[in-house]
Amino acid sequence: MGEQHKDCIVVLDVGKTLAKLTLWSPQGELLERRTRPNERKLSQAGYPTLDVAGIESFLAATLTDFAKQQTIGTIVPVAHGASGVVLEAGGYIEPLDYEAPLPDALWASYLEQRDPFAETGSPSLPGGLNLGAQLHWLEAVLPQRFARGTLVTYPQFWAWLLSGVAATEVTSLGVHTDLWRPAEGRPSALAERRGWAKKFAPLRKASEVLGTVSAEWRTRCGLPAHCRVVCGVHDSNADLLAVRAHPKIGNQEFSVLSTGTWFIAMRSSPEQPDLQSLPEARDCLVNVNAFGIPVPSSRFMGGRETELLEDASGEQLDPAAHEADLLRRAAVLAEEGVFALPAFQQGVGPFPDHDGRWIGRPGDQLGRRAAAGLYLALMADTALGLIGSRERLVIEGRFIGDAVFAQALASLRPQQNVYLAPSSNSLCQGAISLVAPGQVPESKLVEVQALPFAIARYAAQWREYLAAAAGG
Repeated sequence: MGEQHKDCIVVLDVGKTLAKLTLWSPQGELLERRTRPNERKLSQAGYPTLDVAGIESFLAATLTDFAKQQTIGTIVPVAHGASGVVLEAGGYIEPLDYEAPLPDALWASYLEQRDPFAETGSPSLPGGLNLGAQLHWLEAVLPQRFARGTLVTYPQFWAWLLSGVAATEVTSLGVHTDLWRPAEGRPSALAERRGWAKKFAPLRKASEVLGTVSAEWRTRCGLPAHCRVVCGVHDSNADLLAVRAHPKIGNQEFSVLSTGTWFIAMRSSPEQPDLQSLPEARDCLVNVNAFGIPVPSSRFMGGRETELLEDASGEQLDPAAHEADLLRRAAVLAEEGVFALPAFQQGVGPFPDHDGRWIGRPGDQLGRRAAAGLYLALMADTALGLIGSRERLVIEGRFIGDAVFAQALASLRPQQNVYLAPSSNSLCQGAISLVAPGQVPESKLVEVQALPFAIARYAAQWREYLAAAAGG
């Protein structure tokens, strides 16, 4: 890597809720972190769009600050899935926000064209959570601009913005886009029929250096001419890379439960997984890891549901700061039979058609947060069961500080060794591993103990309520 060995690395992490920028020393030490909430925007054409202009301003201002402190040799972009950007001469078409529902007529016509789940591993999801649905909408409202455009996946949009080099990458093409055949490693029949596959920018590996930062960005931010821009990776796949680097994991069978706005379970196995057994209707899907290998996955919107369940009048509770109280309250709630039943965020998750409801809703915020922890564990247990998760399970992300959730999940899955990846930097470390492979993560995995009280009967009751609601 030449002189980049001596220079710092910046990771740009564009999440759905927050954009984050972190500065890392060549030895892997976190030097600086900045965050910014993303805003909801409307495009000039009237559809809801991702906050790309706001994130770009944040990126420029923060890179300028970082460049005053250290020499930046590498920038690695990471971003959420279900998104892409159509580039055009002199700029880009504002990308759709994946939570925006398609107009009814467009939605109906898109559903008629989708390929079978068995081919794409991509379930039919609401709104624009299938990237193909977004392309269908954009082509309808901006046909001339769309016809001239080139498609880049979302992490690679940020790489293009910085370097001027357009690319696509498999971890983002393979995350419920309707545009990829994971088992074959090529565009879907839908993408080929619609001519979209011809619009894909060249496919590059996540670890590839696309080029150096453009002259515009060097001037704008004071970056050195040799600063490299890496192709980048889908955020959940960065977590997979980070977990694989732990000595206890390596190339063995393991699953990762990434927790944030979305809870995403991904099973990494040395054996070829049985993708045909995944139930499409329960928000299971096939991701593709950074090596191009299909990964059985399942998910639900746990972070969003926690907000709805907690129903905080002010700030949400920090579960780590209230651990003892939450555990005590969870024991009482389990004994009293207080339940949150899915789904509070409908249309996604293992129970997409169920109406979320409470049985004995607590009147106070602490009680609701304790019940939410139990709910998250039951939902995660269900999601992990759908992908055949076994042996090692690593929980990472925002909810590792929620002892009720983590310990309840360990109670529900006694056949697995359940660990926390205690670093809040797991995603960044996975991104850094693309350019500095072999680095051991800064913190060791911590084994999770089961709850100090039994919840087998509680879990059985929860499942009975769900079976009754489903008519079975």
